[in-house]
Amino acid sequence: MQIKQLGNSDLNITTTGFGAWAIGGLGYEFSWGPQNDRDSIDAIHRALDLGINWIDTAPGYGVGHSEEIIAKALAAWSGSTPYIFTKCGLRWDDQGKISKNLSAESIQGECEDSLRRLDVEAIDLLQIHWPTETMEDIDEAWGVLARLQTEGKIRWIGVSNFDVPQMQRAQAIAPLTSLQPPYSLLRRDVETETLPYCQQSGIGVIVYSPMYSGLLTGAMTRERAANLPDNDWRKRDVEFIEPNLSTNLILVERLEAIGARYGRSVGEVAIAWTLNHPAVTAAIVGARSVKQVDGVMNAGDLNLSETDIAELESPITA
Repeated sequence: MQIKQLGNSDLNITTTGFGAWAIGGLGYEFSWGPQNDRDSIDAIHRALDLGINWIDTAPGYGVGHSEEIIAKALAAWSGSTPYIFTKCGLRWDDQGKISKNLSAESIQGECEDSLRRLDVEAIDLLQIHWPTETMEDIDEAWGVLARLQTEGKIRWIGVSNFDVPQMQRAQAIAPLTSLQPPYSLLRRDVETETLPYCQQSGIGVIVYSPMYSGLLTGAMTRERAANLPDNDWRKRDVEFIEPNLSTNLILVERLEAIGARYGRSVGEVAIAWTLNHPAVTAAIVGARSVKQVDGVMNAGDLNLSETDIAELESPITA
């Protein structure tokens, strides 16, 4: 496993990490559908067996359930303890409806709740999950995160889904360790300003959805996309619906052809493409089973050629 330093921290992380969104199961509006907890624990253990040294989660994934499953997995794990990255700033109601809350009181409570659910004394990286429309909210949230860091409850602090002005706002209050943006062959908008800013400023970048939530794995077909259950949020995503779906499946064919040259999976090629960007430190790789872990988690060791990159980035004409 390749290792990189995350921003200004002392965290030296593998270039792929275990993403724990889907293992949250049911109970909230962004669920991936039902999930077997035993499968989740086995998947985490397999990722750690392969050398992965960090797990990314959030309270909103299964309204706390993802964090609880990670704690159970680590309680039954006898190897080195991985870094745990989680988030704050999202709350939910009795129906699992998610809303943003960056108040100091809420952030403080979320940190305490995550420490309890994860059964840890300190969180290695706590990230604001989503910004609000108000810059003053960032001031309040970032200020309390800086205080919690001073108190030792958080080791490092970062953000997710922030743009450059929002990161600059946070940086004026306390150093920013990392950004977690969406980044994949299907979503490249951060290349224009966000990634160059992070690279120039020494901010680590952990990208999420490098396989676009399973679309760039080779396992998604027209039939499967059409038959996603109503409680799977992807059923409402435009990339899983025509006319985008047909174009995206042509891209999957390109990924498959390149993967065949290296004896690698479609998903590994998609992840390796994101890691090729010089600003990117690592990629979150979600998995719901041991089989999925084995199919993608070694993507950090795949180095694509310039020819491969050009082939993947060339326009698709349906």
